Amino acid sequence: MTTLEVAELLGAPPSQVPQRLAAAKARGEWIAPARGLWAPVAPEFRAWGGPPATEFITALADHLNVDYYVGWLAAAELHGASHHAPQVSQIAVSRLIRDRRVGRARLSFHVRSNLARLPVMVRMARAGRYRVSSPEVTALDIAADIDLAGGLDNAATVIADLADETGLDETKLSEIAPLFPAAASRRVGWIVENYADVGRLDALALVTQEMSAAPARLHPSLGFTGSLDRRWGLRINKLVEVEQ
Repeated sequence: MTTLEVAELLGAPPSQVPQRLAAAKARGEWIAPARGLWAPVAPEFRAWGGPPATEFITALADHLNVDYYVGWLAAAELHGASHHAPQVSQIAVSRLIRDRRVGRARLSFHVRSNLARLPVMVRMARAGRYRVSSPEVTALDIAADIDLAGGLDNAATVIADLADETGLDETKLSEIAPLFPAAASRRVGWIVENYADVGRLDALALVTQEMSAAPARLHPSLGFTGSLDRRWGLRINKLVEVEQ
């Protein structure tokens, strides 16, 4: 509800809404995800300090007039491919939005220039629908942003889990690969073929070979050391430990 809608409900001037709701907000009965936006908290979430981000992210995005999807580790968990519950909900957005804490939920926003072209899935929460990146987008996001995944080992573990849990459609991977840095597709292909039970990704390998002739680094922060995987054009500059 907007401040104006709450004011109408209370029969009070809009300027009095923050004061009127202050006590209820302190009791965890209301949250304020953004200035001018209010949301009631269901009783089962009040002991936690507020609902999970999926309960209000669509309302927040609509209020801020921004396109979005739940991505990275938060999306991986929703797809059943996370060994550890993420501490932050990572949200892809179409323009810069400041990070925030809303009740118990911590939201971290990251701009994706091609967001509108990336496939998403619609999931249901108690408060309504929300958007989450497809398994293929999730894998490429994680591979492109190793730091957001908690490091290379965790990124490889999650990507391998995604492949085992969802299959990772190779046709879809190949179609959206050009929307990401070549290194992301190469990491996904190499990790899946070495650590998942999916088999070869020949179509994706061909796409990555056409994207760039220069090899990429498996670990983006380390130097061009180690052996070169010619199939994936990837310099294996770090040993990878994947949780089973």
